Amino acid sequence: MPTIKIIDAIKIDIYMREHPPPHFHAIYAEYEELIEIDTLNTYIGKLPKQQRKKVTDWAVDNKEYLLEIFNQLNPRL
Repeated sequence: MPTIKIIDAIKIDIYMREHPPPHFHAIYAEYEELIEIDTLNTYIGKLPKQQRKKVTDWAVDNKEYLLEIFNQLNPRL
């Protein structure tokens, strides 16, 4: 489970052996949200509003990078 980015104490992780749709995990304190890479919609979970905005602001500019890492770690999907 590599952490690919840390944004103000929010860890962005992408795991191996994942399931579709392509997504990443945003983890902040006791909160965790799985966010779909293509749409940036919530798959499951919830971050506080301010932290979610920071994550999605970063993710908008890094969708290709996120998808590349997801596909490297999950080549069978």
